[in-house]
Amino acid sequence: MLKKWEDLPDFIKNDEVRPYYDSLKRKKVSLILKRLFDLIGGLVLLCILAIPMLIIAAMIKLDSEGPVFYRQERITTYGKHFRIHKFRTMVNNADRIGSAVTVGNDSRITKVGAALRGCRLDELPQVFDLISGNMSFVGTRPEAVKYVERYKPEYMATLLLPAGITSEASIRYKDEAELLDAAEDVDRVYTEDVLPGKMKYNLESIRTFSFIKDIITMVRTVFAVLGKDYD
Repeated sequence: MLKKWEDLPDFIKNDEVRPYYDSLKRKKVSLILKRLFDLIGGLVLLCILAIPMLIIAAMIKLDSEGPVFYRQERITTYGKHFRIHKFRTMVNNADRIGSAVTVGNDSRITKVGAALRGCRLDELPQVFDLISGNMSFVGTRPEAVKYVERYKPEYMATLLLPAGITSEASIRYKDEAELLDAAEDVDRVYTEDVLPGKMKYNLESIRTFSFIKDIITMVRTVFAVLGKDYD
């Protein structure tokens, strides 16, 4: 459920965010269903995926040195900091030797990591973030702290709901890494060109939020992973 407007962090309470907040406030049933679906779905998935995740974990350890999980700090509801669960797909300490975003031919990606990324299997451990409430099946992808610090006032509206595993922006920008391949300054191009485009979809999803739309986005994500392109 949404906090009261007066209880929100000051950096979220601005005139640009208020219309999105008022829209969400009228959708209490969808918000309740969203959380129940995330919790129950997360628990069911954990039971189903436990053995496959153990196998993937073993493959990662055999392929390269370092931990099984990648736990970069991200931002979710109301600006809360959390450490996301993802299978490590790059060399150990990759974020110290390159950008916080990944390009298509990134030399830091391991052999097993490349296979996991191709099918988005690196995101399976986010089931733990679903159960904890730090993430939802559908919502704005959790950004690294340094990018959130550059948000325009209106972008703060995306922090009214939990970060998501998938979103309309994720579908439209599923080839984001390839888009950044030719960039000389990846961080600048991401902040000035890619992020605003993604935010257009993220903000529209907040404005038109409903539980049914979340389900539709999940179905569209499956087709996108299977190769369907959405213009």
